[in-house]
Amino acid sequence: MLLASLSHQQMMIASSMCGPGPTSRYGDHHPTKMINFTTLPPYKMKSSFSHITTICNMTYQQDLIAAREKFTQAISFRSKDKDISIAKTLLYISAEDEAFMAYNRAMDVHSFQNERNDTAVLSGCRDWDCIEAMPITGKKIDDWLLELDNIANEVKAELISRDIGCHLVEVLEAVNKVLFESIGFRRSPVIDSSCSYLHTVLASKYGSAILLSIIYIEICRRLKLTIVGSRVGEDFLIWPESGNPEELFKVNSGHSLFGIVNGRCVEDPKSMAFDLTCNSLPGLDIATNRDIIGIYLANLIRLHWKRASRTNHGLMLTSPLRPVDDDNEKWSKTNGSSMPLLRPRDLRLAIMASERLLILQPHNWALRRDHGMMWYYSRDYGKAVQELSICMAFAPEEEAQVLEAFVEKLHLLQLESSWKSRGHKGRITVP
Repeated sequence: MLLASLSHQQMMIASSMCGPGPTSRYGDHHPTKMINFTTLPPYKMKSSFSHITTICNMTYQQDLIAAREKFTQAISFRSKDKDISIAKTLLYISAEDEAFMAYNRAMDVHSFQNERNDTAVLSGCRDWDCIEAMPITGKKIDDWLLELDNIANEVKAELISRDIGCHLVEVLEAVNKVLFESIGFRRSPVIDSSCSYLHTVLASKYGSAILLSIIYIEICRRLKLTIVGSRVGEDFLIWPESGNPEELFKVNSGHSLFGIVNGRCVEDPKSMAFDLTCNSLPGLDIATNRDIIGIYLANLIRLHWKRASRTNHGLMLTSPLRPVDDDNEKWSKTNGSSMPLLRPRDLRLAIMASERLLILQPHNWALRRDHGMMWYYSRDYGKAVQELSICMAFAPEEEAQVLEAFVEKLHLLQLESSWKSRGHKGRITVP
């Protein structure tokens, strides 16, 4: 699937200027060396900066491609679900989004340098030759995985210090003490990008509910303890795989173990988790590793869409679809000139998360509809038409009819966009 952050032309430039040829593998080429622009003569500074920045941009794009390939391999349906590493897969997501942001920062620096020709800038390209070696907030992927190993070792040390065996309750109490008392992991009251990526949560100790659950699962997996989970309403609950669920609901020190693991949502009367008992627990649908990654990506899409549409409070992805049936409003509501302005970088990050989720759920018609609508808001009408047309093949008949009418208008917008790009004025009228 085409990466959201790369145009065909950019990919071709990256291939021809900075990357290995079509028969080479990623990582076979040598990394670009650092250049100190403060040592260059003034008359060479601008041209050299422009050249090296172009090369750096192309190498960031290689990182985008490589991270997506690694993500796709990690969740391949040819692999058994139990063999999928949730943590490593999430770190590939982090790597791709970090590379995208680094690419944008490099473009900002390039623009600043063009505006301030007298500014001396120390600029350099990457010095890694594979995505696993790419620094994500200062650490490689294996280093972030080592953080999880170290936490698991702390739990083992806690168990040894207590001189206890491996009883389920004792192990979970030790995990809870290390994670939430010794280290101090907390659920962030505000959901933003700083608490929505695995590496940032491991660094800051503040995270979203789903990421804290994933960390809990990963720590227990390293302790040979299987933790399962299920989506319950708006919450994602976890508990140990046990033949004795009654033990999880025994109240000790005013709290059940199930409540301690899952936080206050279990004790909140407004939560669907409040009504769970040891008898209802076995009836929940257990999420697979792929399901958990999918839930995480869906949350990431919502986060970036909310940030992208921040100045348009209440704007929904599907808002332009319904009024299209009203003959008096069908053009005005679909007119590109009246489309709300969104934050482009956050919108592109939402598209990238959506692309990954579509790899996991290619036949999810609602997801593909939303993905097509993101391209519409990006004013890429060609991709919007492509995705929405595919969606119509899977959508219920009523939804397909709505989409068909909207796609017809998108064809007109695409034609009008092409018309204006050739210097013509005015807009094409609807017959």
